[in-house]
Parts: sequence; C-alpha cells; structure tokens
Amino acid sequence: MTQRIEFVYDFCSPNAFLAYKALPALANKHRAKVDHVPVLLATVFKATNNQNPFQAFSENRKKTAYLTHDLHRFARARAISFHMSPHFPVNTKFAMRGAVFAMGKPWEAKYIDAIFDAIWVHGQKVDEIGVLTEILQENELPVRKIREAMTSVEVKQQLKEQTKAAVKRGVFGVPSLFAGTEMFFGKNSLGNLELELSKNS
Repeated sequence: MTQRIEFVYDFCSPNAFLAYKALPALANKHRAKVDHVPVLLATVFKATNNQNPFQAFSENRKKTAYLTHDLHRFARARAISFHMSPHFPVNTKFAMRGAVFAMGKPWEAKYIDAIFDAIWVHGQKVDEIGVLTEILQENELPVRKIREAMTSVEVKQQLKEQTKAAVKRGVFGVPSLFAGTEMFFGKNSLGNLELELSKNS
C-alpha cells in the first residue's frame, strides 16, 4: 500500500522551501505520495501564539546567525540553490490562494515550484499581483484562472478553513509533515519522518 506524506506549507518559510526540495528523494525512496497542504502561516502563528524565529530571536544575534547558517548548510549539503529573500518576511497571501486553487490540478507541482523558486532562488517580491502574473506567464501556467482565484472569496475562505484545520491537528508552524497521525515539524525532522516511513516500507 502506498504511504502518504502530508506537507503543510506556506511559501513564506525558507525552511518549508528547503524541506520541499529535499522531500521528493525521501518520498521516492519509500514509494510514498506527497500531498501538499497550503496554509497561511501568519494565521497559524496568531492562533498558536507563535512567531517567526528570526523575529522571536531578533535581539539574539548568535541565534539568528546560526539559523541563517543552518539554512545555507542544509541547502549546500543537498545541492539546493537557495538565497535568503531580500523581502523577508514575505507576504504570500495571494500566492497561497493560488496554491489552494492549484490543489489536485495537473500543474500543481509546476505552480509550487515556480513560486518557491521565485522567492528563495530569484528573490522576487511575490506580494505584488503584477510580479505573480509575470511568474505565471514565464512558467506557462493558466494566468487568468489563477489570478481570478487569488481574489476569489471562495478560495480565500478555503485557505482559512485549511489553516484552521491544520491548527486543530497540532500545526504551529511550517513545514509540518504528517505520516498518518504522526507530525514532524521543520526541515531537520525529515530524518525522523524517514524512520517512520521505514516501519512500513
């Protein structure tokens, strides 16, 4: 039976970007299917009294320096192209609505790749609809439909509901990954996720 991994993410997180890039190799190794679950991290933080670690530890220079070093070290070890966004923290509400609309569609992976790379490889400012439109065009995605979804009341509500459901399951940040009922938080928990998958491989 094919195992499933639920990947709960928001494009605004560099850790989610790195986990997203590293996850396919792990999933393929264990013949697992990855389901991508978009949420709005700002809402998760508000609901769980949490915050971005770079903001939480902004006065601790050694801690924030380590967090940055850890991101680049993780990327180098896996040959992932990565640059810290010059626009961090990134507002991704429109991009995440697009991600909700993309769920289950043949071009979902292409959309996720395009937005993640725009932020964490190319340093683009995705909080602007005009920039998002250019990204969609460059990647030959259905521009008109996705742009409509980004301002759709229904899609906005679906993102809210998915975020609320994730919090109810125990999500307090991203990336959060689920294998069955077990939750694994952060890119550095991929090793423990693999141990869990190994039980049924």
